[in-house]
Amino acid sequence: MINLTEAAAQQIQVLQKAQANPESVLRVLVETGGCSGFEYGMAFDVRKDDDLEFESQGMKILIDPTSHAYLDGSTVHFDDGLHGKGFEVRNPNASSTCGCGKSFS
Repeated sequence: MINLTEAAAQQIQVLQKAQANPESVLRVLVETGGCSGFEYGMAFDVRKDDDLEFESQGMKILIDPTSHAYLDGSTVHFDDGLHGKGFEVRNPNASSTCGCGKSFS
């Protein structure tokens, strides 16, 4: 399961309203790369046959099975404060993370 904080859900709603396809929802994913081996990604997309679908804070979240293995139990947060990083994935499965907060191992 993937969770959103209230701040993340509010920001996603703002971004989602700007999407051309009203059926697109948030996809959270993991890609190889980044300075720690894996990199978090987020995009608006439509559901694919093998996707898992979750709901948090009233928002649908799509995730492919491979990414889910790395992200299960994670929380997506949005920080727009003075030193805010934007979206941040708080992943209990990561053994180490990069200072940028966008990659992990």
